[in-house]
Amino acid sequence: MLATAAGPVASTRHCRSFMLLALLVAALALTGCAGKSEGELASDALAAGLAAHTAGKIDEAAGDFRECLKHDSRNKFCYFNLGVIAQGQNNPAEAENDYRIALGIDPNFPSAIWNLALVRAGAGATAEAIDLWRHYLRLDAGAAGAHWNLALLLRATGKQGEGDAEMTLAHQLDPSLADPAGTGASAPSPSGSGAAGSPGASASP
Repeated sequence: MLATAAGPVASTRHCRSFMLLALLVAALALTGCAGKSEGELASDALAAGLAAHTAGKIDEAAGDFRECLKHDSRNKFCYFNLGVIAQGQNNPAEAENDYRIALGIDPNFPSAIWNLALVRAGAGATAEAIDLWRHYLRLDAGAAGAHWNLALLLRATGKQGEGDAEMTLAHQLDPSLADPAGTGASAPSPSGSGAAGSPGASASP
């Protein structure tokens, strides 16, 4: 009887020990988080988002990028990456908004300029898209794809001479970019920039 009665008492003590251990672990975890700066927490969330995006876990990546913005509301890479996700999900309005916010933080963010130019051209805003491509080329005059896209838009607005000059330059920089009007061959439009994580790691258009 005593042995039987002692069972629950021993069990209760173990439960209390486990509870204390769990509380200790939780306290240590909170202490670890509290020890990180907002910038470090933002960087961790951005890195997690990039890893998730690379692994094809798009919803998880979006959540990580939003978490990053809770700690760094002016992180241009997070806004840009959310724009990439929205653009990939055929949501140009949301993508445009995210790219514009990123450019509001850094007006010379090349990848955001590139992708916004594609979005605006797709929406029929040709004049703005032309301005965006020109802006991009002021930052990177050797970007063949930007010259190629600009050439097509200039021709579409009746500026044939300017368009031909841009197309010639694009082909000189990258011979694989054929002139659709000159040979009948169709060159693929350069795709938008992918997710970016740091000034040196942003995807090249």
